[in-house]
Amino acid sequence: MIAAIAGIFAYFYGDVWIMVGVLIVAIIYALIQYFIAGKAAMVMSGAKEIEKKDNPRLYNAVENLSITTGLPMPKVYLIDDPAPNAFATGRDPQHAMVAATTGLIDIMDDKELTAVMAHEMSHVKNYDIRVSMIVFGLTCVVGLVSDIAMRMMFYGNRRRDNEGSPVGYVLLLAVAILSPILAAIAQMAVSREREYLADASAVNITRYPEGMINALKKLQSHSQPMKQQNTATEAMYINNPLRKGFLSNLFSTHPPIEKRIERLEHGKKTF
Repeated sequence: MIAAIAGIFAYFYGDVWIMVGVLIVAIIYALIQYFIAGKAAMVMSGAKEIEKKDNPRLYNAVENLSITTGLPMPKVYLIDDPAPNAFATGRDPQHAMVAATTGLIDIMDDKELTAVMAHEMSHVKNYDIRVSMIVFGLTCVVGLVSDIAMRMMFYGNRRRDNEGSPVGYVLLLAVAILSPILAAIAQMAVSREREYLADASAVNITRYPEGMINALKKLQSHSQPMKQQNTATEAMYINNPLRKGFLSNLFSTHPPIEKRIERLEHGKKTF
């Protein structure tokens, strides 16, 4: 998508170096995102790293799951927020981090808390944490390229006294406007499928479907926006952390919880 956008503008302006420059910037941005996004997400969410003595219940749940799955023990973080939620991030299992809110720990019993953290460990095991970071990084690049392209287009209009085909300008404008929307939809589609997979993987780890189903039901009934909301980290959470609204629901990176519960109920016999 990035190459296509850059190629269209390179063709329109007759300069292949536009495309080359955009691709180089995209690669550099993705690499930076790959190495720093995990820690940045923790800072943006207000998460604090903890040890076993700080919250034995959460730490033990993650530690037991680490032993069960054979994964390296991730760093454990706690978010002081009444909204029940959790997420995992990092570039691979060796550099993974998992976080949960105080609100989640308060409303979940031990089996439900284990199920939620198994969901997050599944994201680590399935390398969803890497996929999420790369998709997010490249989605940001699409938005950046589109923004720069629109500025170039209008600046070029003034400099060249409307030189060029009006139809060409309309097509370029359409590409610049629609590209971020298409990128957001692509990110949404990827994230939704990975949430379904993590739910199923969590049940395979715990061998207790009711734990995940009951946890999702509690997340649905106690759902509320987090204090530190950020669209950049939305896809990482087990439940949508943003304030509900028409647009947030339309472009949500999370499938409806009732559909996630329905899939788990339907698949009980196969787990």
